[in-house]
Amino acid sequence: MTSPAENHATAAATFAVRIAGTSDWDVPTPVKEWRARDVVEHLLDWFPGMLAAGSSVRLSEVDHGDLAAAWATRTAEVQAALDDTAVVGSPYTSQMFGDLTVGDLADRFYTADIVMHTWDLARATGQDDRMPEEFVEGAFAGMSQIADTIRGSGQFGDQQPVADDAPLQDRFLAFIGRDPAWRPSAD
Repeated sequence: MTSPAENHATAAATFAVRIAGTSDWDVPTPVKEWRARDVVEHLLDWFPGMLAAGSSVRLSEVDHGDLAAAWATRTAEVQAALDDTAVVGSPYTSQMFGDLTVGDLADRFYTADIVMHTWDLARATGQDDRMPEEFVEGAFAGMSQIADTIRGSGQFGDQQPVADDAPLQDRFLAFIGRDPAWRPSAD
């Protein structure tokens, strides 16, 4: 079993590789109305506010001018927090999620979001879009149990059609609202 720090390090490093492999930040992505830039900016921006809303941990704002540098900064800051046993075990409280540790919050929400959006960026830019099988199995099993809550959150798209015998990654992507067959248009 891996720790929140290890999970984040792996996911963030993989996303950094996809950032480095992106040459056009304006290409469309599988997330409706988002360009490649929007995927990265989303991951740079949402977690600091969520973290601050339920814990004493604060993350800095990052400049979006150089997305690779911004990602490196955000990754280092989150990783430092997750590597610190006092921080990773510190409390996070919210009405929606109840009581968690900062490590659990990061693992369940932020790191999971990095992995899912790595697929979006990879698919949009023609890079390797395979997701870690262990992540897909665990996320799909856990998220399936709370499908109504997920659908009601507005954070995921509508379930997409996919064959019952489709590969697990395709079924998971369809569950979170992605079309696993999506490809950028050939304009």
